[in-house]
Formats: sequence, C-alpha cells, structure tokens
Amino acid sequence: MKKIELRVIGLSYSQSQVGSYVIVLSDNDDFKRLPIIIKPSEAQVIALGLEDVKSPRPLTHDLFKSMTDTFGLDIQEVYIYSLSEGIFHTCLLSTNGVDEVELECSVGDAIALSVLYKCPIYTTSEIIDIAGVSSSSIEESDYDDGDDDYGDDYEFLNNIKDPVDDNIDKVASIDDLKKLMDAALENEEYEIAAELRDRIKKLENSK
Repeated sequence: MKKIELRVIGLSYSQSQVGSYVIVLSDNDDFKRLPIIIKPSEAQVIALGLEDVKSPRPLTHDLFKSMTDTFGLDIQEVYIYSLSEGIFHTCLLSTNGVDEVELECSVGDAIALSVLYKCPIYTTSEIIDIAGVSSSSIEESDYDDGDDDYGDDYEFLNNIKDPVDDNIDKVASIDDLKKLMDAALENEEYEIAAELRDRIKKLENSK
C-alpha cells in the first residue's frame, strides 16, 4: 500500500475534549488535513520542538532520544498504518545501521518523536479518506467531518488557511502556548514554563 507523507500544520487546545490538544497533519498533495487528539505532555514536546525551544531539563521524549543516540539507534519514520474504533495505530521504523525494527507507539508519542528526530510521518490513503478533512469542506459553514469529537474544534481548523505554509509560528497560537505554559506550571515544570513564557513574549513583541 502506498504511503502518504504528512506534516504538522497546526496545534491547538481542544474545545471538544477538555485537557487535550488537537494536532493537525496535512497531506501535501491533496491539501487534506488529519486532526488527531493528543495528550498535553505530547503537545508540549511538539510545541517546544516546532518553536525551537530547548527544555532546561530533559523531558521523557528527550531522554528516549538521548538513549537511542548513545546506543547508535535512529528513528527513520513514523507510520500511522491503521484506524480502528477511533484509535490511530502507529509504529516507529527504527534502525541501528544494520537491522530495522518496527516498534508500536501511540500516535501522540510518535508525532512528538518525529519532531525530535526530524523524521517523516506517513499514513495510508485509506486513513486519509476515512478521517481526513479537505480544505474545501472546512471552509463550508455546515462543516461536518463525520466525527462529533472534532465539531467544536471547527474554528481552529478553519483558521488554517494554507496547509503548505512553512511559517512555524502559525503552528501554535500565543493563546495555545499560554495554555501549555499553564499546564507546565500545574505540573511544577517551572523551567519549561519559563521557556514558554519567553517564547510568548517574543511572539507578542514581534507583532
């Protein structure tokens, strides 16, 4: 089955599932968007990575990368290969330069690791057809993607005008970075909260 490459184009606090985030991946060829609900910890890693903010202390995903780097392992790609009962089944293709191994992983962790390893994300045309949302359908006022879980997140999806825009600053808004900062403070991750605070100030001053 042909793999379709995806890229991260949006990250926002979810209005439909309190305490969660929505990450949107884009199919560059057909301009389709794939919204996926992820955990705050995963959103935090993705936001820090995309904003090029270094955590003063290694997060769990950073520790994982440090260990694999130490032992000469690398993640080549992330593959979202199946969607069953609303769950995206995902694996990591890893290698030590000789052998290749596929490791099962949650979709949120997989996307977070793809940001750290700067490796591609792939899925299948079947998943795009089932869960993907075309840019034209998002612009319609009677938006319905077939999944009520994303209905309340329509405004966020609608605000992503250009799925091939390379401006990373548009991936997460200042408001969403503030929510991640609040979550870091709540978890007593003060150094990370300070880094996010500085990034927010920089974005606010650039306006």
